[in-house]
Amino acid sequence: MVSDGLLDEVLGLGGPVVAADSGAAHAFRRNIMPEAVIGDMDSLNPEHRARIAAERLHRITEQDSTDFDKALRHIEAPLVIGAGFSGTRADHALAAYTVLTRHPDRRCILVGEEEAVFLCPPEFAVTPQLGSWLSLYPLGQVSGTSEGLQWPIDGLVFAPDHRVGTSNRVTGPVRLKIAAPLMLVIMPRAELSEVVPALAAAPARWPVRA
Repeated sequence: MVSDGLLDEVLGLGGPVVAADSGAAHAFRRNIMPEAVIGDMDSLNPEHRARIAAERLHRITEQDSTDFDKALRHIEAPLVIGAGFSGTRADHALAAYTVLTRHPDRRCILVGEEEAVFLCPPEFAVTPQLGSWLSLYPLGQVSGTSEGLQWPIDGLVFAPDHRVGTSNRVTGPVRLKIAAPLMLVIMPRAELSEVVPALAAAPARWPVRA
């Protein structure tokens, strides 16, 4: 479920609207016809389906990936902002974060009620509020360097079963350099207006995963 406030904030950032399967219902709540609906269509309301032109429906029948994965890998955009994919269940959130590392070449921000989550590009710079929190969570062994954090990450090796970087504090403009496409950045939703242009402007991209 996506709250009205979160939905309006994401829609207010502009750009075409693409729905993942039953996510079309959220677009219809705001009288928006999605540019495309992507997924296996197993949870798309028949009434909603009848309102969508056939050329906007993109059914992918395989069941080895989530609807988020199906949508992300078929969207061509410089930046994707996703709402509702982490939901209220830990397993849904973990599956969504895994998709981010599976498609490191796609820049995508997942926005929840409290946080914005994205895979850190090779270099990333942003200017959050001083004293704000910023978490780094590894999905594999990864290292990097940082500026603007109370606890620098230089010289550290992160791994989900070893060292994680949650609840760091912002002391100035933040600059990160990360060695591999395995580090999630988690920031307050209140920083979304800073994160969106910063991620779009990041100078380098990860290659497509083999």
